[in-house]
Amino acid sequence: MAFSFFGGIHPKENKRYACDRQVQDFPEPDILVIPMAQHIGAPCKPLVKKGDVVTMGQKIGDNQGLCVPVHASVSGKVKAVEPRPHTSGTMVMSVVIENDHLDTLCEDIQPRTQEEVEKLTAEELMNIIREAGIVGMGGATFPTHVKLSSGLGKVDTIIVNVSECEPFIVADDRLCQEYPAEMISGLKIVMKILGLNKAHIAMEDNKPAAAKALKAKLDPKEGIVLDILPAKYPQGAEKQLIYAVTGKEVPSGGLPAAVGCAVFNSATCKAIHDAVYLGMPLIRRIVTVSGDICMEPKNLMVPIGVSFNELLEAVGTRENPYKVLSGGPMMGAAQYDLAVPVIKGSNAVTILGIKNKYAVVQSRCIRCGKCIDACPMGLMPVLMYKSTYTSDPEEMKSVHMLDCIECGCCAYTCPASVPLVLAFRAAKQRIRDAAAKK
Repeated sequence: MAFSFFGGIHPKENKRYACDRQVQDFPEPDILVIPMAQHIGAPCKPLVKKGDVVTMGQKIGDNQGLCVPVHASVSGKVKAVEPRPHTSGTMVMSVVIENDHLDTLCEDIQPRTQEEVEKLTAEELMNIIREAGIVGMGGATFPTHVKLSSGLGKVDTIIVNVSECEPFIVADDRLCQEYPAEMISGLKIVMKILGLNKAHIAMEDNKPAAAKALKAKLDPKEGIVLDILPAKYPQGAEKQLIYAVTGKEVPSGGLPAAVGCAVFNSATCKAIHDAVYLGMPLIRRIVTVSGDICMEPKNLMVPIGVSFNELLEAVGTRENPYKVLSGGPMMGAAQYDLAVPVIKGSNAVTILGIKNKYAVVQSRCIRCGKCIDACPMGLMPVLMYKSTYTSDPEEMKSVHMLDCIECGCCAYTCPASVPLVLAFRAAKQRIRDAAAKK
């Protein structure tokens, strides 16, 4: 049974640009930049230095604590280890590799047979996933092995997120159409680790081809159910998806495990299959490169470390871009430098033209309440925005500022074009900074 979460909006999908484009392998460039920070947690420390020769899939960065390693996506020579621009808007320590175009595979990469995989314990599987550098590939980039280990004994419902509700983005849609068996195989590994014999694959009803491809590979005896949900943004948000599939509400400040759920992105599941069966770490991913001024929108299998500049050249544009986003137009981050590289959480590059430019002089809240109706978290954006004027962390916390998922529904519906998400993002950072000082 599908439940409809509170609020939400129906922005123009714009998926027609790339939804019928098959995934193409992106030609490996001469230079790739591999950031040491591609996940939530401690950044990696480089394990190589300038002048070292590396092979494809070789571990080039790692650290202790909440961290996963990063790997070379090509073989070649380390040209530099230095700070480089990152999609987060900061400079991040990165390993710059000069590609030798030989694709020499790391000797540590060894495939496993079905029989060998069946003998692996949950602990061994989680270690393989950790060493492969797998994170949430829907954009959250939380280390997958940590999510799995923290869910042991607590989770009774697994949900694979194929909602992909952001406009323009179709990377998960194409993955399910072209790699359904691999995605389902990765899900079965997750089920084995968590000791469950049932799981859900949840997608919106605007992906009929992906649904058909998955149904053709699903065996009813395996306990995997395909849930078709009505298209509504932000259906793919973790808490909203859990409610839509199970009817359970994750409490304020709580994690999905609090209601017995664990959510995994479809690309993450495929990456788990590749790591366990092929021995291949996470060194490439599907990226939708699309937008209203793209001459030839594409879905590309991109090595980690390829620059946004190179992706723009691959699709071409009819005019100079007004804005280039890492992600989609609702939650994506505008980029100040197109030398930034594709990272593990980069599911899309969205290119927008000048017609998307708008300016509001001294925008003010007119207290219409539309943001309240739209907020899928049931928050009061009008009060949250008012609290940002005080700069008082305690007052901002009192209106549940930290529960905001920055989905952009409030800003989308605001007739006064108040920059609500920008204000909330800054407010949340002030709350974190105040907590750090204490």
